[in-house]
Amino acid sequence: MGPVVFLVDSPPYGYERAFGALNAAAVCLPIGSAVALYADGVYLALADQRGYMAELLYAYPEIDIFAHEPSMAERGLLSYDLSDRVEMLDDIEFVERIRGFRSMVVI
Repeated sequence: MGPVVFLVDSPPYGYERAFGALNAAAVCLPIGSAVALYADGVYLALADQRGYMAELLYAYPEIDIFAHEPSMAERGLLSYDLSDRVEMLDDIEFVERIRGFRSMVVI
């Protein structure tokens, strides 16, 4: 097994999916891991995260976290403060980054 990317398409609160993806990415650090935020998952990119989500975002700086910029624009999030842990990527860059991983898990 090689590097794995976890695609999060649900919001960070009200579901355990984003929390699970961040934890799973931490467990997969020895083989390489990333978290890709898409659709409602981009809400995790906001800088004002509180509690355990904020702790997880910053606890493992080795985890690559990137967000789909068009998903953010659709939700009006581009004018908000974004976490410095999250890199915004356009459609092409987002797909290319995901293709760089051997496995993908949709959360």
